[in-house]
Parts: sequence; C-alpha cells; structure tokens
Amino acid sequence: MSTARALRFTEAEYLALEETAEERHEFVNGEVLAMDGASLAHELVVINLGSALRARLAARPCRVFGSNLRLRVSETGLYTYPDVSVVCGPPEVAPTRPPSLLNPSLVVEVLSETTEGYDRGAKWHHYRRLASLGAYLLVNTTVKRLELYTRNADESWTVTVIDEAGELLVPSLGIVLPLSEVYDGFDDLPREPEAHPEGEETPR
Repeated sequence: MSTARALRFTEAEYLALEETAEERHEFVNGEVLAMDGASLAHELVVINLGSALRARLAARPCRVFGSNLRLRVSETGLYTYPDVSVVCGPPEVAPTRPPSLLNPSLVVEVLSETTEGYDRGAKWHHYRRLASLGAYLLVNTTVKRLELYTRNADESWTVTVIDEAGELLVPSLGIVLPLSEVYDGFDDLPREPEAHPEGEETPR
C-alpha cells in the first residue's frame, strides 16, 4: 500500500476527517497520510492471495478482509489499511466510523517502491505490538517472493522466505499457500515504468 501527503492532526481530527473523506488515510504519530493508487501487480496479487486464503479457511471460524477495512493498533495509536487481514474467531472492532479492526490474526502488506522501507520497518514495529497477531506476510511485486514473519511462543519472530517456486506454510493458521497461486497471471502483466526523479519525463 502506498502513501503520500503527510499532514498533522490529532486522533479526533483524523477520525472526523475519515468519516466524510472520499479517499482513505493512515494515521501515525500525529501524521495523516493519504493513500495512493496501486499498480497492476499489486492488485493482482491482492486478489489472488485473498482468494487463496478464503478457499483454505472456508471450513474454519476465520474471515478474510480486504484493504477497505481499517486496522487500529491500540498499543501505538496507528490507524492503517492493510492490503489483506485475517481474523480467526469473533472480530473485535473499535467504535469508530468507519469501524477499526483490533484483533487480526494475520496481516498482509503488498510491497511497493514507495512503501517497502516503511512496511519492513516502522509499520512492522507497530504491527508486532498486536497481541492477536500470529503472522505478518510481505508480498513482493517486482519478483515472486513471499516473506512470512511468524510469532513464536517466547514472543520472538521467525522469518520464512519463499521465492520462484514452492509453498509457504503459515503455522498460525494451519494452511499452506502455493507461491504459484499467489502469483497466478503475474508473468503476463505489462512491464510498468520505473519511477523517475521529479521533473524528469518517463521515456515513451
């Protein structure tokens, strides 16, 4: 998920803004970040992953949610919109408008050129404070690579990386995700233009 335009707000001001805003915003450390659009690859893997998760969790008391569901990390005050989230058991929500999920079991972020550092760094430090969170999945969109952070019994985290081929075991959900299913159609996408410095035109 990508972001732009940072402004300073109180939490109450942010929540009031979100009730009527036409675009979604993230709130972190007093800053409000408007969310940018997504790439073809981003949207493709989000849909593929959501479908794969729903199929494997259909017989269990787990629900898969998309990027329009807001998440709140109560311990740090972060409000954000993960690309995909999974809740096993009854969802807990904060009484905000729109509602804010409090107890995800799995959070997924699809990496982009502008947000990869944030998703791997500061945002990950927010997410790991969620007591309900058993796994954090990062999905690459420049190469076929899945990176899963799994919470251990001692509160440490183990990282598993799958690329090019193979299957990813998600122990906290008891499921296996084939990399080929997550990236189905990925090779058929047109190559998107690379980012260029401000003022520099993209070659035609």
